[in-house]
Amino acid sequence: MNNTEFYDRLGVSKDASQDEIKKAYRKMSKKYHPDINKEAGAEQKYKDIQEAYETLSDSQKRASYDQFGAAGAQGGFGGGGFSGFDGAGFGGFEDIFSSFFGGGGASRNSNAPRQGDDLQYRINLKFEEAIFGVEKEVSYNRETTCRTCTGSGAKPGTSPVTCGRCHGAGVINVDTQTPLGMMRRQVTCDVCHGRGKEIKEPCHICHGTGHEKQAHTVTVKVPAGVETGQKIRLSGQGEAGFNGGPYGDLFVVIQVQASDKFDREGTTIYYKLNLNFVQAALGDTVHVPTVHGDVDLMIPEGTQTGKKFRLKGKGAPSLRNGVVGDQYVTINVVTPTNLNDQQKAALKEFAAAGNIAVQPQKKGFFDKVKDAFDDL
Repeated sequence: MNNTEFYDRLGVSKDASQDEIKKAYRKMSKKYHPDINKEAGAEQKYKDIQEAYETLSDSQKRASYDQFGAAGAQGGFGGGGFSGFDGAGFGGFEDIFSSFFGGGGASRNSNAPRQGDDLQYRINLKFEEAIFGVEKEVSYNRETTCRTCTGSGAKPGTSPVTCGRCHGAGVINVDTQTPLGMMRRQVTCDVCHGRGKEIKEPCHICHGTGHEKQAHTVTVKVPAGVETGQKIRLSGQGEAGFNGGPYGDLFVVIQVQASDKFDREGTTIYYKLNLNFVQAALGDTVHVPTVHGDVDLMIPEGTQTGKKFRLKGKGAPSLRNGVVGDQYVTINVVTPTNLNDQQKAALKEFAAAGNIAVQPQKKGFFDKVKDAFDDL
């Protein structure tokens, strides 16, 4: 066995996060659960998945596995003595003591309530919706407690019974030969698959899982001032828990559409205003759009490209304290094109009045040919 086999069993990479490992385990265990999958080899596949998850979900076991393979994960050794000694729970020492003598370490109660998985939903907002806030209804599928068996996994009229192999513990002791000798370790019970109870007659709806897929709709109150990438947490709107545990949470991820008018950085909004030569030179009063409505802006004489004007309180609100930011208007003076003869004459008079020397453009070959035909 190499140091990637457990990752391959779950279908994840070696640098997968704990959340990715957990999700992969949930998916694979459902696929090969003996109560659901009756194909040959499915039960062994399920055991392999359980073994892989048991190691990779524990940070200390995972580190040993990455370095020494399966033997390291099972025995908890690492070539450097009793690593992990911290004076509180004795770390690895307690695990080794338990391996030799079959006790001493606390094991997880397989029947204890566990919270369900969290879910994530991406919501698209218009630019203005993100500024002012909005309510949105989102619909998605999630696992809920089975309505037929109320989560027990057993056929109505029947109940799960205590596992006869592990006696309800969910784990059994297995002796393993390691480089340190014979050592004892705890593994998931191969009969009840860690639940501590056997389901003799599975529910025909959930097939013994206690969960079923259902469409779910919830209203999301998006606060004013949100930005792309921010998350809204809705408690209890995730997937159903286990053994009576609470539902997980739903995290709504915000995605804001770009505006065709404005740019935004935090609470500040930016707008580019095009002015013609006359407006910039003589000054003007212009209408400027903001997310709060149009406002009048006084343009002074001689305004240059790049000049910025501040519109106080016309930006976006802060999520932290609700204070509204500002909008900045950046001026862009547009050079006129396709002037008619009257406009050209006026500009020449303007240049002459200001003693501005304008060098006439040299005519090219085709211009000279055109002039020659015009004189005919």
